[in-house]
Amino acid sequence: MAPAVEVVACKVDELNDGDTREVQIGDSTALLVKDKGSYYAVGNKCTHYGAPLAKGAYSKGVVRCPWHGACFNVKTGDIEDFPGLDSLPVFQVEVRGNEVVVKADPEALKSTKRVKAMSRADPSNKKTFVIVGGGVAAEACAETLRQEGFTGQVLVLTKESDLPYDRPKLSKAMTTTADAIALRNKDFYSSCDIEFRTGTEVTGVDTAQKKVTLAGGDTVEYEALLVATGGRPRTMPIPGQELENVCVLRTPDDANRIAENSKGKKVVIIGSSFIGMEVTSCVAEGAQSVSVVDLIKVPFQLVLGNQVGQVMQKLHEDKGVKFYFERGIKEFVGENGKLKQAVLSDGTVLDADICVLGIGVVPATDFLKESGIQMTQRGFVTVDKHMKTSAGGVFAAGDIVEFPLFINDDQQSNVQHWQMAHQHGRIAALNMLGKSTAIRSVPYFWTVMYGKSIRYTGYGPGYDDIVVHGDLSAPQFAAFYTKGDKVVAVASLAFDPIVSQAASLMEQGQTILKSDIMEDPKSWVGRLKQC
Repeated sequence: MAPAVEVVACKVDELNDGDTREVQIGDSTALLVKDKGSYYAVGNKCTHYGAPLAKGAYSKGVVRCPWHGACFNVKTGDIEDFPGLDSLPVFQVEVRGNEVVVKADPEALKSTKRVKAMSRADPSNKKTFVIVGGGVAAEACAETLRQEGFTGQVLVLTKESDLPYDRPKLSKAMTTTADAIALRNKDFYSSCDIEFRTGTEVTGVDTAQKKVTLAGGDTVEYEALLVATGGRPRTMPIPGQELENVCVLRTPDDANRIAENSKGKKVVIIGSSFIGMEVTSCVAEGAQSVSVVDLIKVPFQLVLGNQVGQVMQKLHEDKGVKFYFERGIKEFVGENGKLKQAVLSDGTVLDADICVLGIGVVPATDFLKESGIQMTQRGFVTVDKHMKTSAGGVFAAGDIVEFPLFINDDQQSNVQHWQMAHQHGRIAALNMLGKSTAIRSVPYFWTVMYGKSIRYTGYGPGYDDIVVHGDLSAPQFAAFYTKGDKVVAVASLAFDPIVSQAASLMEQGQTILKSDIMEDPKSWVGRLKQC
């Protein structure tokens, strides 16, 4: 057995409580943390996309990734909030005299990720937990069930033809394949007896008999059920929508088709929020022209506001993108079944070889209408803090739910973020197992265009003012969204790790006041060490 690798990380008096430091150990790096007089060391790379955690936010035993907000317990290395699925390796720390020494098994240094131990199915356990849906909420639920020792059958029923994949990449890297962005491979699921039935549509749920009905008429009984079917792309009743090359983005095949058919072509994008603008940034360089149409006044207006929206608009215009705001689409005109033109509501005619509808999603919950499960008029499933629906033994997660969001005074809220879907799946699994656990997670999302990434945390609907620090023209800024005297959300570009710091403070139940950020955008950051 190879001897441990060790390094003197610092002197005892060099770090204060709440301080972190990146430490080189062998060919890897560790994150050293001092908390309440004790030292801890874990891997320094976020298991999501590899961000350096030493540049993130630290508070109360948890380090948060500076890029996308994943959270890790520094004592155990376990992932506690998302995105990503894996935990961090953990290293030994010893205090020898006046020196702090980090020790690591050479094997532990070979990977920046650690997969939690998984149970397997036991034939004597006759319970079947059914998961309907093939996204990350379903995946996180299935893994958590096995991590927590469940030995019954874990059965995932999904209409998708592929195993769960990194869906946010579809609009950011449109030439990828499902296998290239898979969250786990087939062998992983086989190793822990998680059964996926792809290409399987669930058409109904009988909550009294505890069974689901499949498209072919077969039924599957369940002890506990998770519904996590996500959204389907919103469409509009527009003449000509059936023409070839009028597209939506939902699958890797959709992304590949859009990318290929945009090369050297005239592209029209309907919608200027996240899907529409990320697709625009992907195709702009190779297309002959790109035109964006929307009813609002600037991109991302409803979420990020006019000031930030104007920054993003300029990024696109600098790449030759043209915007047609405050108007909608009237009809698509074709020739021999192929799209030729998009006619706008004001009569403007845009030549178009391909059009992408990026106007959001609606919950894929039609199959629940006869189930008796409580839903809103818009088709969202109502759940409590434990992700329980109104039907016994039935849980729901992800984009299809409205749940009590603690930073929104526990009001029922719909949060369609990749990060939140992970957490929903995890919390649902714990409660399916009878381990009562309430959802407590701060919304966090990001978008990337032309190499520029905007990060956002909080819950901003209903904000009444935006306080911006930095240089919008650079662009390098932090934007604080306020409601009354309270900061309800924070967005940034090239201002890390302020969004992660805000998320960590919000998670502790603390409030950033508008007066805190009027003069100095970072005046509140020191409070993280006091939590």
